[in-house]
Amino acid sequence: MQFREDAQWSLVVPTSMGVRLTPDAGQSVHTSGRFMLEATSAESNVASISSSLGLPAKVLTRFVAGSPISSLIKANLRARGLAYEGPDVPQGGAWGYRHQINIADSGYGNRGPRVWNDRAGEVGCTLAVADFDTERLFGAEGVSILHLSGLIAALSPQTSTLCIELARIAKAHGTAISFDLNYRASFWNGREEELRSAFGEIASLADILIGNEEDYQLALGIAGPETGGESLAEQLDAFALMIDRVQVRYPGAQVFANTLREVLDANRHLWGAVVRSGDKLCTVAPREIGVLDRIGGGDGFVGGLLYGLLRGWSIEDATHFGWASGAYAVTCLTDYASPADEAAIWSIWEGNARVVR
Repeated sequence: MQFREDAQWSLVVPTSMGVRLTPDAGQSVHTSGRFMLEATSAESNVASISSSLGLPAKVLTRFVAGSPISSLIKANLRARGLAYEGPDVPQGGAWGYRHQINIADSGYGNRGPRVWNDRAGEVGCTLAVADFDTERLFGAEGVSILHLSGLIAALSPQTSTLCIELARIAKAHGTAISFDLNYRASFWNGREEELRSAFGEIASLADILIGNEEDYQLALGIAGPETGGESLAEQLDAFALMIDRVQVRYPGAQVFANTLREVLDANRHLWGAVVRSGDKLCTVAPREIGVLDRIGGGDGFVGGLLYGLLRGWSIEDATHFGWASGAYAVTCLTDYASPADEAAIWSIWEGNARVVR
């Protein structure tokens, strides 16, 4: 793919930042008395791969003015090498705005993960394109890739509009657009027609389209593989044919990616991918990976894939790096991966977990 050569920013992501509460030592939420607090969002998880490996990335968001949680989030973004832009919004009293809380049991062994989203009064729901100087950002400074996620696109009617408007502006300035569909049934409930239309428009503007086993079917209405009890490894050709159908529906896109995950137990997954770029098809048959915490694995894949594309790598290398970045992310207690260098990712792809001295 070709990107703007004069771009100041490699990657820009609009997002609603929040915090995650996770029980200590893999315990259940309702029985635990010790929790880890971390700043999080799906889109900043994606950007963390590029920022950790030296590419300039920026988060577009809103903060609650004077909030200690806002201060925690800003400090975390700075620590990850992520720039941020957006207004500090007055809280409006104790019952006003706040940052969302993601309460997540990571699961352990045969006990599956459980996630509870507490998003009432979420400041990110009010995001608007007027919050940002888009002419400066996309025009004067320049952006190589604008990455949009279905989580922020479906968060509220305002954020759906934000994503559509940002995509149009980015397109006009020669910025490539990445769209990870990230379908969530709880976000779509009662808004199916509205969101199908919004997602279709964003997908029609996208240069890179990404989904998991069901995202293309549920978010865009693309027919998927007919399940007959086969493993994901046995359905690789069927997923490749689904990607072909996506390519026909959205011919403006250049890269189509699909992650594949089969859960053996909470700490052992089979992890694979299918990626098409033009007439080149790259598949990674599902391989077993160890999982400390599954949240953020898909974001890690997207972040690694985009990093490889930004570096100008072949689609094979970008796909392999994305697969390994996702496998890296699920070994972390944070939702995001912050690899020390590219070698840490490539060693996972190569299956080398030997000590480095």
